[in-house]
Amino acid sequence: MWWGHHVRAVGVRSEDTMSVVEGIEGESQPESTAASVPSSTEVLVVGPAGYRTEGTGGIGRYIAEQRRYLEDRVSLDIVDTAVRTPERPIEYLRTAVTVLLVWIGFLGRRRPDIVHVHTSHSFSFYISAPYVLVAAVLWNRPVILHVHGSSFDTFIEDASIPAAVLQRTVFDASTAIVALSEHWRDVLSARARPERIVVVPNAVDPDEYAPDPAADPPHLVFVSNHIERKGIVEVTESIDELQDAGVRFRATIAGSGPLSHHAAAVAEDHDAVDYVGFVSEERKRDLLSEGSVYVLPTRAEGLPIAVLEAMAGANAIVSTDVGGIPSIVDEANGALVSPGDLHELTDTLEGVLSDPAATERMGRVSRRRIEESYAWSDIVDELLSLYAHALDDGAGVAAHSGN
Repeated sequence: MWWGHHVRAVGVRSEDTMSVVEGIEGESQPESTAASVPSSTEVLVVGPAGYRTEGTGGIGRYIAEQRRYLEDRVSLDIVDTAVRTPERPIEYLRTAVTVLLVWIGFLGRRRPDIVHVHTSHSFSFYISAPYVLVAAVLWNRPVILHVHGSSFDTFIEDASIPAAVLQRTVFDASTAIVALSEHWRDVLSARARPERIVVVPNAVDPDEYAPDPAADPPHLVFVSNHIERKGIVEVTESIDELQDAGVRFRATIAGSGPLSHHAAAVAEDHDAVDYVGFVSEERKRDLLSEGSVYVLPTRAEGLPIAVLEAMAGANAIVSTDVGGIPSIVDEANGALVSPGDLHELTDTLEGVLSDPAATERMGRVSRRRIEESYAWSDIVDELLSLYAHALDDGAGVAAHSGN
């Protein structure tokens, strides 16, 4: 098993930074490993793509980009496991029927060369587990289990005995397990064999952003779902305090959700604050390119694509020290605060917004980090290298079993 010697170091890239094809103990694989995957290789991606549910957040976005960047390199197909969350009894029946139909389609399809399953915590994991087990045990195919989820740590820590057994069984059946950062690698090591875990971070395309980090006055941007976990209440209260204190900046709040009334209220109270509601992907990229500071005081995250997108737009980042965020944000490109601490968030934002020159420097560091370490053009090669090694490992298993 090669996985333990191929762990990507994320964060600030240096001469010692390793990719998925470079060993941590000096062993190395040819950099052309990605090119060794034939274009005829059939890759089946399983996960909540959101075709029936109008998107499923970060995972759905990742799957869309994965398809975009891989479709010319391999033969790729997708099984969309997304379902709407039931709210009424009749909707539970509809959800069950949808899950059953997707399963029938999965079981009746041509068996691919590789199965790449995207999962998250709780319900998402229980939906994806059977796909992993069928592909690995019945189909005898290599399985890449790609773990997302802001609360996968508590999902492991709070698991009942049966849930913990299922978690370990699914991880053991996987050829390789993708973690989004070293933090999440450590979390997954509680259930998965460490040698099978590979760090491959989320990615964005920096060429889709045209940053203007020297905005005058500084432009504070929040783009996310308006739910408690994302910190929308703290953001609006901080903006309100800073506007009342006379700090010179403008703010744009985008997104929607059950707490959007907080955004509408602060925009109504201050001329320098705009609430623009839900925005398209194109408009989101424009906003992040226009911004100089991106704020996301989230309470739990995996490795948020929203922060990577803001970095591609050359924003200084003010976020929280949760999940994989500390692997991409530090004092060189922003600041981290404690989740739920309104006073700390307000003081930090005031410091960043009051020093435009420092904010511009931070934004340039953010942009450079994306270009050097988190661009899809590089990450797609890491995925292909992962597939190449999985195919080699799977071939060895098949030969050993006589299949």
